[in-house]
Amino acid sequence: MARQRDTINRVLEQHLQNYHSPAPQLQQAMRYALVLGGKRVRPFLTYSVGEICGASAQVLDHAAAAVECIHAYSLIHDDLPAMDDDDLRRGQATCHRAFDEATAILAGDALQTLAFELLTAIELQLDPQRQVQMLRALSQASGSRGMCGGQALDLAATARQLTEAELEQVHQLKTGALINAAVQLGVLSGSEEAQQYLDDFSQFAALLGLAFQVQDDILDVTSSTEMLGKTKGKDEAAQKSTYVTLLGLEAAQVKLTQLHQKALQALQRIPYNTQLLENFAEQLLTRDY
Repeated sequence: MARQRDTINRVLEQHLQNYHSPAPQLQQAMRYALVLGGKRVRPFLTYSVGEICGASAQVLDHAAAAVECIHAYSLIHDDLPAMDDDDLRRGQATCHRAFDEATAILAGDALQTLAFELLTAIELQLDPQRQVQMLRALSQASGSRGMCGGQALDLAATARQLTEAELEQVHQLKTGALINAAVQLGVLSGSEEAQQYLDDFSQFAALLGLAFQVQDDILDVTSSTEMLGKTKGKDEAAQKSTYVTLLGLEAAQVKLTQLHQKALQALQRIPYNTQLLENFAEQLLTRDY
């Protein structure tokens, strides 16, 4: 992961250097939110799956950067006073605190559009139909049927106890949709042969995304602000439903293990060497931050 993070950070920095905005403060805010810190889970998945599926490095550089642009935009907006109203992200001041609220909103908007600019770059020389599939996968995961829809449901559920099915729907959209898109972009960047396994990769991603959120809910209780890089106990203070508040800590940990095992089973149906993804899932779902 350390090697991949270095690659991802270098690619993101290069794309921003090539992206010249006439508004210097906006550009600074975009860089602040995109480049400084982060686990890089989503671009790591795009790279890893893409390499398994025989994708070119150039296409993966653009696809992984596009996914991370969408993720960074979502974090900027998620932290805004009208949303979760947070002061800390990735161990530093949130974008609207480091700059101002209007600049943060615009930085999120600009990063979102940059993602689609990256996927439509002429130099990619992708099959046009495949390129449209990639754009569709990322746009659906980002909009009202994906991440934005999940955030809306999450806000509407404040101070209300959700059922387990309702909570799963929130997180499949808010967190899982973009993780799934990251994996789909990796497959779609690859060979024609790899396309037949798109559903299997997507099932792995869906299970991993939900497990990732369960682990986040557990860490919000068991970890610290310093380790998390964001405010510990924020969900409980905001009266948000989590897997820990719904199931209890021990049962949430059992659910995490079950989802992890199902994700590994999905990988076993793919006739490629998926050891890297298995290792990544293990590392991701046993992390303490």
